Amino acid sequence: MKSYPKRYQLNSEIQLIDLALFFPKKKILIISDLHLGYEEALNRKGVLIPRFQFKDTITRLKPILETTKPETVIINGDLKHEFGLIMDQEWRDILQLIDLIDQYAKKIVLIKGNHDVKLGPIARKRSIELVPRYEFDGYLVMHGDKIPDDLKQLNVHTLIIGNEHPAISIGDTIRRETYKCFLIGMFRSWLKKWNLIVLPSFNQVTIGTDVSKEKLLSPFLKDNVKKCEVIVVDKELYPFGKVGKID
Repeated sequence: MKSYPKRYQLNSEIQLIDLALFFPKKKILIISDLHLGYEEALNRKGVLIPRFQFKDTITRLKPILETTKPETVIINGDLKHEFGLIMDQEWRDILQLIDLIDQYAKKIVLIKGNHDVKLGPIARKRSIELVPRYEFDGYLVMHGDKIPDDLKQLNVHTLIIGNEHPAISIGDTIRRETYKCFLIGMFRSWLKKWNLIVLPSFNQVTIGTDVSKEKLLSPFLKDNVKKCEVIVVDKELYPFGKVGKID
């Protein structure tokens, strides 16, 4: 019997499913930071690792698509890894990934991340528009590497971002394990506040940044990460309290 990813009900509108975020009523599925081509980029730098990333990505994504049956799939930035060029592995893997998602969804939204400088030609190959952000029903989906100048003018209540690759280390002085995680918190600026959801990276090569100990990248997290709630992603999804309370 096939095993499908476990769901965690975040609120009345949102479910967390493995490394993805899902709106059941809207049939919208969001994933972030796949960084396809990461292995070839390392190989070009002389780091020899086997190329298992794409196979593992498909193995993890396909059950999510099968169980959610989304109408819209949003890839929230950094679909590719290399900044300045399109590598052979990126061309091949990204087109195959898009073709897989297209078997399940009616619409694919590609949000431009800071690594997606050269993603345009690949997107055009499949007639998909590359956009800076996507807004629906008071939710704003954007990569999260910078704060939009017009954010305070937008009629949204919740920001959904990637970019940070959040992870958390759990354990004691003898043994610690690091897990990918979702962060749930608030972002405050210009005397306004928004709900904030930070997606874990869908990159299958690396875990990510330990948000309790390492320097953070996202401007949405630098002042408030300690107050964010952690949802750890393992075989199931586990709430672990606030970042600042995890030893």
